[in-house]
Amino acid sequence: MTDTPQVEEELARRYRQPKGVEQFGAEPIPDELRTVRWWDIFAMVLNFVVNPGTIVISGALVAAGMSLWEATLTGFLSILVGFSVYLVAATVGVDYGIPGLVSMRAVFGTRGAGATSVLRALSSVYWFAFQTVSGGVGIAAVLRALFDTKISLNVIIVCFAVFQILVATVGYNSLKSLSRVAFVLKIAFSAVIVVVLMTYPQSSYHPDAVFAFAGTGHGKVALIALWTTSMAAAWFSNFTDAADFCRYSRTRVDMWVGTFLAAVVGQLICSFIGGYAVAAVLGKTDSAFDVIVTATQGSVWLLVLILVYIVLDNWTINVQNLYTAGLAVTTLLSRVGRFWGTLAVGLVGLGVSLAPGLVSHYTDYMGKLADLFAPMAGVFVAHYVILLRTRLDRPALFETDSRYAYWQGYNWIALFWVVVGYFINGAVPEKYINIVVTAVATGALYLITMLIARRRWPVVAAGSEPVHVMERPVPTPADRATV
Repeated sequence: MTDTPQVEEELARRYRQPKGVEQFGAEPIPDELRTVRWWDIFAMVLNFVVNPGTIVISGALVAAGMSLWEATLTGFLSILVGFSVYLVAATVGVDYGIPGLVSMRAVFGTRGAGATSVLRALSSVYWFAFQTVSGGVGIAAVLRALFDTKISLNVIIVCFAVFQILVATVGYNSLKSLSRVAFVLKIAFSAVIVVVLMTYPQSSYHPDAVFAFAGTGHGKVALIALWTTSMAAAWFSNFTDAADFCRYSRTRVDMWVGTFLAAVVGQLICSFIGGYAVAAVLGKTDSAFDVIVTATQGSVWLLVLILVYIVLDNWTINVQNLYTAGLAVTTLLSRVGRFWGTLAVGLVGLGVSLAPGLVSHYTDYMGKLADLFAPMAGVFVAHYVILLRTRLDRPALFETDSRYAYWQGYNWIALFWVVVGYFINGAVPEKYINIVVTAVATGALYLITMLIARRRWPVVAAGSEPVHVMERPVPTPADRATV
């Protein structure tokens, strides 16, 4: 047991962070604080999955030629693929109370893991910007219908982003409380939106017509594979922060049930809402929110409800995006606390939000990130699950010269295979689910290389040895005399 208030006060003083915010960044969470149950994890993850961006993407699938059911199937498959590594990586948070990026030091080296922190920060900033733009577009559509005037999208984005940044800096407890409230409201609002769409007085909006809509495209299998890969790539790019939301969790079962159930339910909600809206107009637009606004028929209370729904969606997911990005900064820069790291990436994300072309180039950006995260995921699973058997030396993760230092802080074997995997992923067509092929192939090649290398190099053998150490034992007087 630790004196948690004293530890938090020390961290606030060290990083010069305001009191009242979460003080823990890269540091392990004390055991007495690890009490979160599955329903809180469910609420957080569902709020992360149910967001304007996912709804927009789900509608885009129908606009690309799919039926509502094919779009829903694609979303479900993307969860199965994308969360395969995510659930494995999340165990680090439950078992050791540390952020996911700290565990990367065991695989890539105490210094080499810095590359994963940079990639995570970049990915989170992009996600923040993408969601802010998607939400801004939805808000603009609702405000235009409410006030019959066009409001600058950039003004909406700036106001929206600043609000989210301020909330994200508070930390985990605010995220948990916000998720509980937003979860109930999202479920209720989602049901209302579906009813509004189904009862709109136009034949193509009727459930029978929407459910029978077959889509307009050809080569559906290839199309499903392409979008499954693209959407799953987004979750692959999040595997390094899976532990961030689970380091306060009580058990692995709480994490597994809460995370996977929320991912499936959340994706089904988004697929149905976005897909139904675009299918109702026969796939002639890719903007689900424009269709939803039209279906309100100018009803003020419905438009206000949709506005609150969009704000809640963006609020919850972007608080999480900034939270994980802030933790990435703290693992990269040891002198920066979580509060300041979150604030810094929030301001960068605001700048990126004002850049054009984010939503339209979604698949391009996610594909490029997947080229790196897919082999990284394969290497991580091979090392953490097979070599280490999920047993880490936690103190060694925070020591520069430790069993995880490898060659001056870098595991060059792991970094080499990530680079090779980058080119493998680019060479394999997306219709063959290239991220899975890359992860499996890279992980297998890395594992073979490590098994050979640890016979020759003691540093490799030390870094790949499974041990379970939570804290260093306090030396006895006799030990000190020996030293």
